[in-house]
Amino acid sequence: MSIRLRTALLLALVCIGGVAVGKGAYVFAKAELAQYLIARAWRAESLDTAPQTPWPWADTFPVARLRVPARDVETFVLEGAHGQALAFGPGHLSASVEVGAAGNAVLAGHRDTHFRFLERLVPGDVVMFDLPRGRTARYVVVRAYVTDERDVAPLAQSGSAPRLTLITCYPFDALRAGGPLRYVVEAHAT
Repeated sequence: MSIRLRTALLLALVCIGGVAVGKGAYVFAKAELAQYLIARAWRAESLDTAPQTPWPWADTFPVARLRVPARDVETFVLEGAHGQALAFGPGHLSASVEVGAAGNAVLAGHRDTHFRFLERLVPGDVVMFDLPRGRTARYVVVRAYVTDERDVAPLAQSGSAPRLTLITCYPFDALRAGGPLRYVVEAHAT
């Protein structure tokens, strides 16, 4: 192999590597900036009763700050469980009740980012929420299980006691996103 060909191949590999690193850095920077903007919208929302979008074109807004002290978790929950919202944090399913209200509040998140901690939750763990206007909600994990994506039972709104259902894809270490299984954590208000 000639020196020119080796040099060209080496240059091509360096360029490809540079593009890959650049894309990764861009995604990381975008995610960090989004968290800052979401936190800023949350603070503004606590001063005003109207929901505050984190950036002008956002189709979501923060509805709660989720905390699990035993697992060192703190993240903002966004309204809506569509792809745009889930890219930046767990989402509240709009068809479910608000966190802290009577009924079943359902949150969904990605298994490899914001809801990665679900696999470490055990019965008895406390999941806390800071809510708008200084309110709080507290739940205790009662069980976790795996189910099929077609199983709608975790979304059920029966009963008047406040409940919480957290849902993510399963298994946690899958190479591909999606798949037919869901990991569900159920918690009851305390």
